[in-house]
Amino acid sequence: MDIQAACSKAIRMENVVKTYGAGETAVHALKGVSLCVYPGEVVGLVGASGSGKTTLLQCLGAIIDPTSGLIELGGEVIYDNGWKKEDLRALRRDKIGFVFQAAYLIPFLDMLDNVAIMPMLAGKDNDKARARAMELLKVLEVDHRARAKPSELSGGEQQRVAIARALANNPPFILADEPTAPLDSHRSLLVIKLLIELAAQYQTAIIVVTHDDKILPHFKRIYRLRDGIAYEEEGMGRPFDE
Repeated sequence: MDIQAACSKAIRMENVVKTYGAGETAVHALKGVSLCVYPGEVVGLVGASGSGKTTLLQCLGAIIDPTSGLIELGGEVIYDNGWKKEDLRALRRDKIGFVFQAAYLIPFLDMLDNVAIMPMLAGKDNDKARARAMELLKVLEVDHRARAKPSELSGGEQQRVAIARALANNPPFILADEPTAPLDSHRSLLVIKLLIELAAQYQTAIIVVTHDDKILPHFKRIYRLRDGIAYEEEGMGRPFDE
């Protein structure tokens, strides 16, 4: 595989730095991170607490400003020592699916509309958006809760709905920060299996931050963050039928 060509179609970071504060009190969260995720690949991102994992995702997702470096999504430079996209909100809505540790569901909407709202905002017909939402809720085994409000769901159920919402627009990039943290072993593996299948089917590039030892063997590649630097490791890529 031509790595440069592959990266031009997926996720690429080159020498990304993020520093909080200045002078003697400055915190150097990222110290020149370079990484690449190929189309159709799910990559694990691991590291000790405070190693910069969430900061990396937030820079990549255009949520916070890097200090310097280059970020490329789908062959388009979105950051090069400054943002190159005027509408970062549209970039996040149309191109990036997010899964956070907290579900962040809209409290006055039921589960079906919490998922359907993303394709609706992107201009999809309401009926088609709800059909897509119900399909994902079924895959994640929460379709029986489609008409419930967030306050009526357990933490694990809320997280599965949040994952469905991230997938709703078939985004080319998905950034997941501890997506399996509130889930049991069965549903943790179900979620990672779904992400791997989605990546292969739609050539989606996915980064998963995790401390979950149960899912780590299923990644073919892992980046380990230590002291603000990313080190690539070969994973096991274990199939799910073992």
